Amino acid sequence: MAAAAAGLAGALVLTACSGDSSDDSSSTPSASSSATSTATADSGGSGSSPSAASDGLQGSWLATAGGKALVLVVTDKQAALFTTGGTVCNGTAGEEAGMQMIHLTCTDKSKTRTTGMVDSVSKSSLAVTWSGSAGKETYTRAEGGKLPSGLPTASLGSS
Repeated sequence: MAAAAAGLAGALVLTACSGDSSDDSSSTPSASSSATSTATADSGGSGSSPSAASDGLQGSWLATAGGKALVLVVTDKQAALFTTGGTVCNGTAGEEAGMQMIHLTCTDKSKTRTTGMVDSVSKSSLAVTWSGSAGKETYTRAEGGKLPSGLPTASLGSS
């Protein structure tokens, strides 16, 4: 478990310096039902430029799915997603047609998390519905590079 936590902490450090992100997991955690704000992003397909993501969406977000850790980082209009399985995705996040959206392209060509609509975001939780097989996921905000309490890590790194 310590190795998994150290690996996730390393991923958080890398996300602060990187524009890449990824995800290849097909399991989905449940999403929160409260909607406080949303953000959208455009990977360039629509020809319009997204507005910057809301301040509430900015930061590092953690989740687990399919026994893998997920790290989603949003900085201004940039978004990145990393998994402990090695998937790296990058793209954009921001307001698009009145909704907050995340658009990602993964280096391994994974389509699991390419377009996500933010269902809700609060001080500690982010709920995203991905158009790919990931479906709805809930992320927990990582503060100061530390793992949040209650994050299930026991099964990480066992595959």
